[in-house]
Amino acid sequence: MNTEPAAAAKPRHSTIYLLRDVIKIREEQGVAFHLRVPFLHINRGEKIALIGESGSGKSTLLDMLAFILQPSTADNFRFRHEDDQDPLDVNACWQADNLNILGDMRRRHIGYVMQTGGLLPYLSVYENINLSRSVLGLKQDGTVEHLAESLGIANQLKKQPDTLSTGERQRVAIGRALAHRPAIVIADEPTASLDPYAAENVMSLFIKLTEEFNSTVILASHAWRHVKELGLRRLAHKTTHSSNRKLTETVVSG
Repeated sequence: MNTEPAAAAKPRHSTIYLLRDVIKIREEQGVAFHLRVPFLHINRGEKIALIGESGSGKSTLLDMLAFILQPSTADNFRFRHEDDQDPLDVNACWQADNLNILGDMRRRHIGYVMQTGGLLPYLSVYENINLSRSVLGLKQDGTVEHLAESLGIANQLKKQPDTLSTGERQRVAIGRALAHRPAIVIADEPTASLDPYAAENVMSLFIKLTEEFNSTVILASHAWRHVKELGLRRLAHKTTHSSNRKLTETVVSG
């Protein structure tokens, strides 16, 4: 009889996003942009990096993953925020105009860090960070204070955004995206407006907090070096232009 202990079962990674043959087409004044996603699979807890120059479709993909932008066509677009939940057919919601379902999913389960911060100027730093929690009716439990302390802005909570530096505003934006402890945090070039030293510092704080909050990270950036050092998985990303520059096509997969 074999008395050796059985090998521990490997943890099963659950799928959050599954996209297959998703396409977004933009056309304006005779110039077209096509974003094609032949296959994209993102597991819970992953840290994903989408690297590319401006105009290469990074923000377009992020907006589709955040249910802000409707794909032109999609063979399969599934989203599952909890392991014990059936996946949501995102494309079917778009086709049926079920925007309330998509909006609710976005509010509850996604945090979004925009490139420019997107803070509300008439709210204090505390109120900006607490905004997602307030919308969801979550009780004050010290999360805002903890985030502010971790991000080095605890002494700025009573101030208005226009009194802060660019780096401080971006830290507030990160705090706001994480305050409701979302399953997914999407960040669109969150350090693009910062100098290299500040960018590395803020990015490191951002990834550390997403790990603490057990959030999956999907990050767009044009700077691969310091993103790579933080252990993010890079998606395949290729952009081509037609000879007359009338068509730009980006293909993303991973």
